[in-house]
Amino acid sequence: MARAPVFGIVGYKNNGKTTLLVRLVRHLSARGLVVSTVKHAHHSVELDQPGKDSYEHRRAGAREVMLATARRWFLVHELADAGDEPPPLARLLARMSQADLVLVEGFKTCDHPKLEVHRRARGTPLLARGDPTVLAVASDGPLEDLDRPVFHLDDIPAIADFVLRHARRWP
Repeated sequence: MARAPVFGIVGYKNNGKTTLLVRLVRHLSARGLVVSTVKHAHHSVELDQPGKDSYEHRRAGAREVMLATARRWFLVHELADAGDEPPPLARLLARMSQADLVLVEGFKTCDHPKLEVHRRARGTPLLARGDPTVLAVASDGPLEDLDRPVFHLDDIPAIADFVLRHARRWP
């Protein structure tokens, strides 16, 4: 099965990455595209809770636990070597079903094409200044001396068009 084109959304904490990604998914889905997402989390996330059957399966030693309902299914895969980093993005993408586009939140050190979310009031430096894989920036105002496109955070149609033009099969 051919892999879907990939495009990333990156930026520093609390600059609005998730908000922008959700707006893009909503917009692109309304246009009839099948969009999937991958989110990098810097902390441990528990999808099931003590006392739930799926939690007990995992605690008993199951490497993978799938929870299925009539509306959705979840697969939890325990890593034998739980280091500080998630599995490589390419390995995660290989496990996904076919889609028209995969939007990736985080994974800023990978070399897939990306858009940076930047809020001037946060005072964070621009990743785009040192990363050629950041092809554009979405900001709440103009940015000086930047050699790539800058979109307003609320211009979702223009950002979506840019993402679709620059997404690529990766790796």
